[in-house]
Amino acid sequence: MYAPERQQEIVRLAEQDGRVDVVSLAAEFDVTAETVRRDLKALDKAGLVRRVHGGAIPAGRIGFEPDLAARESAATDEKERIARAALDELPVDGSVVLDAGSTTARLAMAIPMDAELTVVTHALPTAARLADHPGIDLHIVGGRVRNRTRAAVDAWALRTYGELNADVLFLATNGFSAAGGLSTPDLAEAAVKRTMMAAARRIVLLADSSKAGQEHFARFGDLSRVDLLITDTGLGPEAVREIEGQGPQVKRV
Repeated sequence: MYAPERQQEIVRLAEQDGRVDVVSLAAEFDVTAETVRRDLKALDKAGLVRRVHGGAIPAGRIGFEPDLAARESAATDEKERIARAALDELPVDGSVVLDAGSTTARLAMAIPMDAELTVVTHALPTAARLADHPGIDLHIVGGRVRNRTRAAVDAWALRTYGELNADVLFLATNGFSAAGGLSTPDLAEAAVKRTMMAAARRIVLLADSSKAGQEHFARFGDLSRVDLLITDTGLGPEAVREIEGQGPQVKRV
């Protein structure tokens, strides 16, 4: 297969699957990983894909925000492992803020029924999963609810989070990188995340490796503000070193 044919197929696969990775493409086309990286570099330069850590996404996906159902069905095994590992970061009889996100929702599902915590969230699905825990003092932050994320945003949410001092924030993001920081497609969501980060003494970022290298429209913070990133083993050693150079500890599960 000639390079132009291979590159055309890479674009098709990226559009079909939403993401392609270097290792899988090298196996698919029986070429070296370096050949695939050159293909992705050429396609990125042509504006046909956007390179991210370990692969590429369609160029049109930079501002794309999948709905809740799509996010909950993606990388399910990785998110489950991340959520289980995050249980170790829960404070004893302390206070936590749970961000809106598919991985933080899995953390809420994993919290034991006998847990004794104060939990604050603006995410309706997360609140619903904790409403029957007798030992949890649950607080729901109000505001305009975005249909795509089922989470409250705007002035009410900002004002409430601005009045809090929580022990731990379990933060979600659509993208993270050492250079681009933390980002999400929506400005209102970004404002809430920024306010939550200011309201917590410790920040634990829960993000699977597909988010690495992605940069979205609304930047809401730097990795230097994060104490711990819990991700999966898809994040390579070089990326780990780069991120830890910004300050956070990285835990791969």
